[in-house]
Amino acid sequence: MKELFLKLYKKTENIIINTAFDKSDRPLSFIELLKANKIYNDKMSPQGQIPGIRLNLIKSFIIFVLLWHIVIIPVLLLSHGILKDVDCHISIILAVLFTLLFFGTYFVFKEWLYEKMLLKKIKENWEHHFPLFGYEKNHEMVSRLYTEALEKGIAKNKMRLFIFDNLSKAK
Repeated sequence: MKELFLKLYKKTENIIINTAFDKSDRPLSFIELLKANKIYNDKMSPQGQIPGIRLNLIKSFIIFVLLWHIVIIPVLLLSHGILKDVDCHISIILAVLFTLLFFGTYFVFKEWLYEKMLLKKIKENWEHHFPLFGYEKNHEMVSRLYTEALEKGIAKNKMRLFIFDNLSKAK
């Protein structure tokens, strides 16, 4: 049952991410992949920093509204009996609170979308640039090496050699 739920979740997540973003088929360059990996590992906000993708705000908002209604309608059905007898002032306050909650969770949803898309883009391009080094085992090391290369002032055209030399030594 847990496997089925996880499979359904991954499939739904993929559909949401692919629908919410407009993306180009151009792969990330080596330096862009290093920057994206560093952004992801440092848990920085990826909004506007992922080359080749753009969040379609209208589609993302429609998806969010649909997901919001999946959650809120059962809550409203369960609480309708209580809320119909409540003073109108409390209803107004609850409406304001739910509006704040709605827009606040939209921004959290938007960050989640960017984070998932960044990870997807990194994993898609990882095999192209690092065919001998698996993502799961080496993404943190590559991020540290990229940071070290930036601190040492290594030129972009020598960055690949520096990272591969150090990755090879670590193995």
